[in-house]
Amino acid sequence: MKRSISLLICFALIFALAAPHALAAQSAISFVDDDGRQVNLAAPASRIISLYSAHTENLYFLGAGDRLIGAHSTSTFPPEAAEIPRFDYQGDPERVIAANPDLVLIRPFIAKKAPDFVAALEKAGIAVVSLYPEKLSQFDDYIRKLALLTGTSDHAEALLQDFHTRLDAIKTQTAAFEPKTRVFFESTETELRTVTEDSMAGMALQLAGGENVAAGASAVSEGSSIAAFGAEKILEHAEDIDVYVSQRGAMNAGGDEHSISIRPGFSAVKAVRDGRICLINEKLVSSPSFRYLAGVTELARHFYPAQMDSLTAYETDAPATRRDFANIVFRARHMSTFVPSSSKYYETAHTGHTYGLFGDLTWRDPDFDTVETCVQAGFIGYNGERYNPDGPVTREDLAKTVFVIGDFPAKDQHLEILDLDQCANPRIAQVLADGGVFELEDGKFEPARAVTCREIVQALERIGS
Repeated sequence: MKRSISLLICFALIFALAAPHALAAQSAISFVDDDGRQVNLAAPASRIISLYSAHTENLYFLGAGDRLIGAHSTSTFPPEAAEIPRFDYQGDPERVIAANPDLVLIRPFIAKKAPDFVAALEKAGIAVVSLYPEKLSQFDDYIRKLALLTGTSDHAEALLQDFHTRLDAIKTQTAAFEPKTRVFFESTETELRTVTEDSMAGMALQLAGGENVAAGASAVSEGSSIAAFGAEKILEHAEDIDVYVSQRGAMNAGGDEHSISIRPGFSAVKAVRDGRICLINEKLVSSPSFRYLAGVTELARHFYPAQMDSLTAYETDAPATRRDFANIVFRARHMSTFVPSSSKYYETAHTGHTYGLFGDLTWRDPDFDTVETCVQAGFIGYNGERYNPDGPVTREDLAKTVFVIGDFPAKDQHLEILDLDQCANPRIAQVLADGGVFELEDGKFEPARAVTCREIVQALERIGS
């Protein structure tokens, strides 16, 4: 009898040890997540709740945004993510359970901060997967796991190939620029900390061609991307900092160019004296999403504005499209890409235009960021529904932009404009003609005439853009 019981116990132990491996072998999806949890799914998930904004963004990039039935309130991109029901890992897990997801995506930070919340989901039989790449070198593996979970592996490989090709192109381009721009990256205003060299943000500085004056700074704790530095060391490097970068977001919520410039002793910092303070949304440089490419590009533009924002390609007599218009204005003004700073943006009524709500230009368009930035700044107008990106730019369109950007003192003498009655904004036409910014053709302003790219460049040059 004792021998039979012993055999039964042995068989039970063998089965218990073999079961996870047998289950993994039978599962279509099997891997270990970043909390050491064995993930086994029979099929790609179709009802997903994402409790981290980068997961939300990447699911949309992978073409799996329609699988999302919920997201954390920090999910502000793409614009349609704002429409998804909100869930919070600091709230009642029963609300998540009631939504009946077949997958909840978290990151290790959430498992540490809200272990009871995660345990409740797992107890309810919901698959919980924790993913977070600490470094750029881990990004591909992270994306491939998201793709496995959503059945989008082929698309993921194409996205990753394009992502790295474009990053390499920026790296190659900025590597040729001399002299090198020396930069400091502020990760948090608290204790004026920076980032480790191998972090997402640290690598972004390198790819953008910046020389990091805080290279070698030690992480505040093991595995952290935040590094100690402090005001004293910043001031020691005051003359070495050509550009002062400060990320904005949950980690570093406050401050602007002025508040940075008036910090004690900061008037000695070269970047402050030269007005080269770069504020960048943390979701572009510290968050592991495909928008990291936009963040690297943004940094490169701040580090090397003359080269990265060159208008040489637009010095042509080809008729300008409205996407050309936005690109020229964006570069001529060295504008920072507009990014909604928080979910509260969507909770506020906006006059004229709400981010991402063009009827004919989606966030997947390569010129989306430049168009959005110019429209948000009020530099380029549209009819409130459609931007018409491939339509022509008229003299009147250009006149409105130049008038908004420039500063034009009133003149005592006015030129006669024969077709002033044909201008929708006769005052603007008169001021610009009087100021010599717009030349008349046989006494006419010609408000409806389409302009060339060269004309846009020259008009902006005349007002000292």
